[in-house]
Amino acid sequence: MLARTTTVAFEGLEARPVDVQCAVSPGLPGFSIVGLPDKAVSEAKDRIRTALSELGIALPSKKLTVNMSPADVPKEGAHFDLPIALSLLAALEIVPAPRVARALSIGEMSLDGGLVAVTGALPAAVTAAELDLELLCPEACGAEAAWVGAASVFGARSLKALMDHLTGTAPLPAATAGRIPTQGTELCLRDVRGQDRAKRALEIAAAGRHHLFMVGPPGAGKSMLAARLPSLLPPLNAREALDTSMIHSLAGTLEEGGILHRRPFQEPHHTASVAAIAGGGKRAGPGQISLAHNGVLFMDEFPEFPRAVLETLRQPIESGEVTIARANAHVRYPCRFLLVAAANPCRCGMLFDPEQACTRAPTCGEDYMGKISGPLMDRFDLRLEVPAVEVADLSRSASGESSAHVAQRVAKARDLQAARYADRDGITVNADVAGDYLMEIAEPDADGRGMLLQAVDRFRLSARGYHRVLKVARTIADLDDSADVRRPHVAEALSYRLINGS
Repeated sequence: MLARTTTVAFEGLEARPVDVQCAVSPGLPGFSIVGLPDKAVSEAKDRIRTALSELGIALPSKKLTVNMSPADVPKEGAHFDLPIALSLLAALEIVPAPRVARALSIGEMSLDGGLVAVTGALPAAVTAAELDLELLCPEACGAEAAWVGAASVFGARSLKALMDHLTGTAPLPAATAGRIPTQGTELCLRDVRGQDRAKRALEIAAAGRHHLFMVGPPGAGKSMLAARLPSLLPPLNAREALDTSMIHSLAGTLEEGGILHRRPFQEPHHTASVAAIAGGGKRAGPGQISLAHNGVLFMDEFPEFPRAVLETLRQPIESGEVTIARANAHVRYPCRFLLVAAANPCRCGMLFDPEQACTRAPTCGEDYMGKISGPLMDRFDLRLEVPAVEVADLSRSASGESSAHVAQRVAKARDLQAARYADRDGITVNADVAGDYLMEIAEPDADGRGMLLQAVDRFRLSARGYHRVLKVARTIADLDDSADVRRPHVAEALSYRLINGS
């Protein structure tokens, strides 16, 4: 007897269909799994045999062969347990083979027959919808997978419950989409005393998704400012929410079957490795830059990160995706994030204070900041000095605009960009624009163009630097609700580019 069902193998965000075939044939008794399984998949036969025994189902004294096709695709992870078990039960004619053939399933088996949650339910549901199959999964995964409304999703606590569903004895209700619990009140810009220029830079960064570099002494408020950036960003739209949630589904970071509705904020420690930042490991999982897709990546103590980690950022910043190369596969993850980096001016952090600066100034600052390569620094659209906060400012009550007021201007600027780029694939904000089209939409007036050319000549701006100034000027004009880029917009954009006259 031959039976088959469908599951998936994960290659980056892609959930690739895998045909699971089970044959029960005469021969020496045995249970083998073929099709390039890893250790976790090979051990599935022991978990399944024990679980079936707990249910009172004895395997026949025949040759049991499970094949997973295509055979040249690596099969990794315990989520193959459930499809193997279902194909085996169908081959033994315990559950209807046609019903199993019309399903895509994922799930890990426990020894008592329970179904354990696995990662990747959301991408698996997308593939099930594309193949017009129903998705069978552990109950804990059902709420997450149900967000893909085009697929019928059934979650079960145990293999016995799923068997009763397939035989019609006790049909399971369709899973309903879950929700992430509402978190506490978002941080507000009014909590930051002073730093008006830094707040303006955050607004520009949020409006056009411009990368921001802040340098200042310890305690100046760099981390506080960065933590409040998500409160300025508009909520994820439906497409962004699905794309971002699929990455977090693979990483296993979605909570209670919900889907992301707030933009992610990732804050890796400066001891993080290349694999932790860019992605990798045994299963080539997503890294911090991909988990920050459509959100914010905040890297505090930027020069303290290993040089290899910093240089890894260069290509993803430009392309919006990262490729993880392995001997048997190349996995791609999207990573369009807003990078915010913060650094002290030197190792002791007191370079800007003449009374506390060490005797090695300014050499210590040059050596410390020299850890950041020129090409990487060139990719920051906004560069900002964050001075120490005056004691008088700390003693005052909260003042200035709230995050909600600033977010309204950011949303309006984003709406202008969405309308401008509606017919441009791959462009959603000003930071994405390049080439001749950038000159078309961001060409400044005569006064602004003259100022920009003078700055290029005097400060030796690179071609990338020149274009990034234009992008920032376009964003400032959008915040000003101006159709044209004028001299004041160019002047402000240059002021954020020429930190320390460089």
